[in-house]
This record gives sequence, structure tokens and C-alpha cells, in this order.
Amino acid sequence: MKERYEELAEKLSRPEVIADQGLFRELAKEHTRLGEIVSVYDEYSAALASQDECREMIALSDDHELRELAREELREAEENAASLEEKLKLMLLPKDPNDERNVIIEIRAGIGGDEAALFGATLFRMYSRYAERHNFKLEMIDMNDTEIGGVKEAVFQINGKNAYSRMKFESGVHRVQRVPETESQGRIHTSAATVAVLPEAEDVEVVIDPNDIRVDTYRSSGAGGQHVNKTSSAIRITHIPTGLVVQSQDERSQIQNREKAMRVLKSRLFELYSSQAHDAEAASRRAMVGSGDRSAKIRTYNFPQSRVTDHRIGLTLYKLEAFIDGDMDEMIDALILDERMKLMQAGEE
Repeated sequence: MKERYEELAEKLSRPEVIADQGLFRELAKEHTRLGEIVSVYDEYSAALASQDECREMIALSDDHELRELAREELREAEENAASLEEKLKLMLLPKDPNDERNVIIEIRAGIGGDEAALFGATLFRMYSRYAERHNFKLEMIDMNDTEIGGVKEAVFQINGKNAYSRMKFESGVHRVQRVPETESQGRIHTSAATVAVLPEAEDVEVVIDPNDIRVDTYRSSGAGGQHVNKTSSAIRITHIPTGLVVQSQDERSQIQNREKAMRVLKSRLFELYSSQAHDAEAASRRAMVGSGDRSAKIRTYNFPQSRVTDHRIGLTLYKLEAFIDGDMDEMIDALILDERMKLMQAGEE
């Protein structure tokens, strides 16, 4: 990898590569990715060299204090090398090819009526705040909200480096336990919402035959003002071979809404075809999000106890308010580490 890294640095300085922007971007991307690993490898090599120097000093020096100093430095170098070796092992694990992609996220209220829709709005705000914290760009595609501020359905895109690698673990059923504002006797209610996270598909990966789609226009609902409601700017696209239906009404222009809807459709088809090709560890989008039933949960948000629990890794954090304000990294980092450790164990077996 280090040899390849140095080879790429040389190629990126060639005029013919600089002139070919497509090739330049591809090589620069690989160079950056390898650079992260090579940097750790160089530190690891330096730690090994330091060990050799310390051992040589211990063996050859007649100065007692110098030998003791060398022994202390050797212990530090050994600890540093061991830590860097584990870090390298994790970095060298095979990566999800979709990790660097942008993502399309779909939130749908499940069981629980108005309270489920209000929880859907909480999840949407949580992901919006998380995107802000990471300087990701959030782009709204479709929103079906309720009069009391809930969200029955929200479809949006998050753009940013490694967005999918951070967000992919959010797919599944999220359960909430809290006292609704409409509950006069203070009883805790349980409701649920489903989240689906799709990697954005590149145009070259999914080609849609125009004859395979039906496009319908309709008047937008919800926010947008009189202009939106008076014109048929919203777009609904049906992919006839698969029966997938997508829609977009966030923009005032039919052209913009059609472009957004096609983006969602391509991503759904990409996920569907990918899962079929891999004999489905995620099988289909429906399997990914489940039925919306509270029993098929990946995470529980308990407001009375201010805790959030991820049931896949058994991690509970007692900072619910901060978590739903977008402070999700501790949970996401733990999920990433769990995935990597399982990959490492599978490799050793």
C-alpha cells in the first residue's frame, strides 16, 4: 500500500493526469484513502525501529542509568507499537463499498398514531442536527406532516464525506417511550417509527428505461405557500417492473421535483438490485425497515429515564436530550467498532 501511495503521488503530478479530471479525481481519492493507512504504518514502523534501538542500547551500554532509561523507552515503544498494530488491523479490514456515498433517508411513522408522527418529527430533527454537527448538507425531498407538528413520512438526502458509513446503522425500527402531551393522566405510551437508509446511486450504476416509468403530477400539500398549492408541481414516479413508487414535492418546479424523485428511485433500485446480487443480507427494503411494529426494534428512546438503548450492541446512554439534539457519535462509533470487530473475528476464524 505504501508503494502504491508513492506511485499515486507521482502519477498525480503528471500533466496528462491533471488534464483528465475524471482520472485525477479517482486517483486523488485513492491517494487520500491510502494516505490515512500509510500515516499509521509509518508511525508503527518508527515504533518498531525505536524498540530495536532501545534493545541495542540495553545490550551494549555499560551505564546503568542509561540502560534503565532505555528500558523505560522500550516499554513505551512496545505499548505504542501494539496500539498502532491494532489500529492498522482495523483500518485494513474490508470496507463497505458504499461507505463514502451520500445517503437518502426515509422516516415513516409506525404504530402509535399522532404520537408516532411526533416521534417521526423528533427523528427528523435529530438527523438534521447530526448533519449540522458534521457539516453535512441536508436536502429535503418529500415531507408529509401533520397539523400538530408530527411527521408521517419524510424523505431527505444527506450529502457529505463518508455519510453512508456514519448513517447506515440507523436502518430499522426506532421505539419511543414517553408521556404524550395529550395524556392527562401521565401514562407512558410506546410508539414506533421506521428508518431506511439508502446509499445514493451513481447515474452509471442504475439506468432506467423511460418506458418503465409512469410520471404523475399533482398539487403539493403542506408548507410552500399559495404558489405551491395552486400549481401541479409535485411529482410521483412509478417504476412499473418493480412497483416502486417515489414522490417529491419540496420544490416549486416540476423539473426539480422530478430530478429529486429520480434520485430516490435510482437509490432504491440500487439497494434492491444489490441486495438481490448478494443473496440478501438485507434482502429487500421491506426487510430492512421491518413492519413498523414496536417489537422489531433496533433502538429505544426512553424519555422518563433520559436514556437511549441500542439493542444490537446492548449499549445504553443516559443523555437522551443531547442524543436527539444530534450528539450521536458515541453510539455510532460503538456500532462501527462492533462491525469491525465482527469482521476481524470472522477473518481469524
